[in-house]
Amino acid sequence: MPVLVSGQRTCHASEIPFTFTICVSQNNLQDLIKGSDESQLDRSSFHYQCLSSHTLNRASIVSHFTSMAKTFKYIIVGGGVAAGYAAREFAKQGVKPGELAIISKEAVAPYERPALSKAYLFPESPARLPGFHVCVGSGGERLLPEWYTEKGIELILSTEIVKADLAAKSLISASGETFSYQTLIIATGSTVIRLTDFGVEGADAKNIFYLREIDDADKLYEAIKAKKNGKAVVVGGGYIGLELSAVLKLNNIDVTMVYPEPWCMPRLFTADIAEFYEGYYANKGVNIIKGTVAVGFTSNSDGEVKEVKLKDGRVLEADIVVVGVGGRPQTALFKGQVEEDKGGIKTDSFFKTNLSDVYAVGDVATFPLKLYGELRRVEHVDHSRKSAEQAVKAIKAAEDGKTVEEYDYLPYFYSRAFDLSWQFYGDNVGDTVLFGDNKPTSAKPKFGSYWIKDGKVVGAFLESGTPEENSAIAKVARVQPPVADIDQLAKEGLSFASKI
Repeated sequence: MPVLVSGQRTCHASEIPFTFTICVSQNNLQDLIKGSDESQLDRSSFHYQCLSSHTLNRASIVSHFTSMAKTFKYIIVGGGVAAGYAAREFAKQGVKPGELAIISKEAVAPYERPALSKAYLFPESPARLPGFHVCVGSGGERLLPEWYTEKGIELILSTEIVKADLAAKSLISASGETFSYQTLIIATGSTVIRLTDFGVEGADAKNIFYLREIDDADKLYEAIKAKKNGKAVVVGGGYIGLELSAVLKLNNIDVTMVYPEPWCMPRLFTADIAEFYEGYYANKGVNIIKGTVAVGFTSNSDGEVKEVKLKDGRVLEADIVVVGVGGRPQTALFKGQVEEDKGGIKTDSFFKTNLSDVYAVGDVATFPLKLYGELRRVEHVDHSRKSAEQAVKAIKAAEDGKTVEEYDYLPYFYSRAFDLSWQFYGDNVGDTVLFGDNKPTSAKPKFGSYWIKDGKVVGAFLESGTPEENSAIAKVARVQPPVADIDQLAKEGLSFASKI
């Protein structure tokens, strides 16, 4: 049987076993094994052991070809925000076609995840893909699936990696596929904490939702439409709890929030800040129950949740339950293979782990926060974007024998709900000063807070700020100006930031 070699010459297989290399173009290979799974056609050469001329046929070639590990120079495991921004940076750095792959268990190209708890669930004109693929969240180009194809970046979707052998530089998927790499970027993000993890009674009932991926948002959206004008209980008073309570209310759902802390968003908000948001939500018709937790659920004959049992003895009717009680970084695949610290994978300022060919970015990375001289792990989309870009810049610079500046991140958090929009920069430690109008009943509330430690402003928060005002408080958090008189700072409020 004729076999194309190097695209130029032919040879014939003999009866004697021998090994040779078939080198063909992508198009020639597709012609050769036409009818096979084209998703496997990503290698331009492979070795084949021929036993006799009659064994060298399409079936045997396909069998060998598909059993091979897919090999890439760079692999990003995880298909979230960080993966998309890393891909864009690789493209800027001149990555060659076929060098980079993104392996994601989701079925869609990387997208801006914050949309899921906001516009994706709006009752009118909800956001839908391809509208919020990365990198629109930072004002950049929208990277549609075709963009990856044009750049020669392989998107391997609906593929969950279940085993990682970092010493062998290999990854194995749930379906048994093997992928090998030269450099790995871990961008697996976080997973939600589920009430079933703690054995909460009835927590596996239908219509109890968690929000992390687009499939979760689709299911919640359908439930909102099916349970029109129904009742929802939101378990948790953090980011997800506040944002989803707002969007559920916009859908004319009767909403009750339940959380154990004395006020909402306790990891960031002071009692004074939280008082405004709790009052504002109450004025919008959201019921708030603090100081207790959900300890069980009951279901109807269809297995759908109908009641939420609280620890304080109260029972709440519910057609929908949304749980937002936190997340965990997805690092289990790499346990015992890389150094860890503070719940994440320990990296340097370039997001390189203790293994020279493995990097970790986004939620999973515990990195040196230069501004404060300590290691931290940050769960936020802004850090996911910037850490991914930093890692790629560092990887490409190292290949050229160069280096890049250390990552110098200013912590940043934001949220939008109802007609509200707040931003925070810096560190929320030390004494606090509240300024502005924080009355929930105000027609146009606008207020903020500074955090002061060791005589310096280290953090700043602002509700309903303009872009210029938000930039001003960011500068304050970065510069950390000294403060001699806290009372005077409270009087100056935003004007203090404008002078820095």
